[in-house]
Amino acid sequence: MSSSTSARRRTHTVVNSPVGPLTLVASDGALVGLYMDEQRHRPEPATFGEPDARQDGELFARAAGQLEEYFDGERTAFDLRLALDGTAFQRRVWAVLQDIPYGQTMSYGELADQIGQPSASRAVGLANGKNPIGIIVPCHRVVGADGSLTGYGGGIERKHFLLAHERRVSGQTLA
Repeated sequence: MSSSTSARRRTHTVVNSPVGPLTLVASDGALVGLYMDEQRHRPEPATFGEPDARQDGELFARAAGQLEEYFDGERTAFDLRLALDGTAFQRRVWAVLQDIPYGQTMSYGELADQIGQPSASRAVGLANGKNPIGIIVPCHRVVGADGSLTGYGGGIERKHFLLAHERRVSGQTLA
């Protein structure tokens, strides 16, 4: 994971999905962003760079293909080069997100325990909300202590859709 991708040249493309259009952002051959429309903490479009299929076309094609496989229920893990730009704390939170198994959830408190800061559940929630690569870095798998679907930058309806989709594919039921 890189921590300083913001100064490098970025390109983007938009792909369709069952949760609406997804903007994929790349820099130096790595995915640095996946944003939903009407997403909280969505950066200004000017920061996405130019639409450029030549420079990052192969990465965008792989990401779009893997997202399609995910939504078709054929993929439970992503295999893409990612560069997550954030603070050291945020990157620790995002690393744990990537370890939450497909179809499973973890509470904000459990995530705080995982990073060795059990009293930091609110800070974990803020870091979770600023995840720059939604779906692929599965921040939707973090829930309230009672299992409730609290806070999601893409909207609670999308969070419910993603969790229900994963549980359906993995043969579980949504509580």
